[in-house]
Amino acid sequence: MDVLADVLAVTRFGNTTLCQAEFTAPWGIQFEKERRATFHIVSRGSCWLIPGKEAKPIQMMQGDVALVVHGEGHILADSPETPVQHYLTAVKKVCSVESAESNSTVLFCGAYHFEQDGAHPLLSLLPPVIYLSADQAQSDESLRSLVRMLMRERCQSSSGPGSSAIISRLSDVLFILVVRAWLAKQPECSAGWLGALRDPHIGKILSLVHATPQQSWSVASLANEVSMSRAAFSKRFSHLVGVAPLTYIRRWRMDLAARLLRESTTSVARVAEQVGYESETSFSKTFRQSRGHSPGSYRTHFGNQFREAV
Repeated sequence: MDVLADVLAVTRFGNTTLCQAEFTAPWGIQFEKERRATFHIVSRGSCWLIPGKEAKPIQMMQGDVALVVHGEGHILADSPETPVQHYLTAVKKVCSVESAESNSTVLFCGAYHFEQDGAHPLLSLLPPVIYLSADQAQSDESLRSLVRMLMRERCQSSSGPGSSAIISRLSDVLFILVVRAWLAKQPECSAGWLGALRDPHIGKILSLVHATPQQSWSVASLANEVSMSRAAFSKRFSHLVGVAPLTYIRRWRMDLAARLLRESTTSVARVAEQVGYESETSFSKTFRQSRGHSPGSYRTHFGNQFREAV
């Protein structure tokens, strides 16, 4: 799961935003398609999660957890038939309010904002919605304890120093634990995320590439690491991960570079070196193709946005 932690760390933009809100029927809130992943936890009561026009509504009960992975538009409501309003409008009226009303629903929600459109190849292999029932969530001691910690920290965020950073780190772990709990339910023969991480050859290569992005990797050298032919390795990697090996490596390097440019003052030349480029010119050209900005322009623009978001 270190690979998942790596992916989340480089693609998340700024701190996680959280809100606890109480609703009394009738109510319905709509989340538009955005560049983020969203989680919803039912603290009290029940509601319906409607992932999209073509997807089947999911009734969520107290203790249930849902992770909307790809930023797709979705609805939370007391009933699938209830009219909805934009979540910002609804939450402004009720956020962080909790009463003793027994017929109300209390939701704890958070959003992971991503740096750019288009999911990372591995995140794109996850289902649109990961849903865990209360029994599934409660059976995972780590997940159960983390949810309590996150809710407690959210309640204390106005008075505790460093709470926004703590909340973001806890939220990252929540994302990983929810995905891990989902993975544990999948059959051994699963493809996609589970197949890539469980595969003794491809899983090893993913970990190796993530740990050593500065290495001068080729399909031949990667195949050699797992004692496979180039053709067999390339075919298996592409089938499980969804992109060719060198395409994955190039994107991973650019994701890492973007994070370094946003969050540090490391020189462009040093960033290029850390992600496997001997030539700053070559790195800059590839980075511009990936992000639409030169490294310097990206740092100026998105570094400021990142600092405002944390």
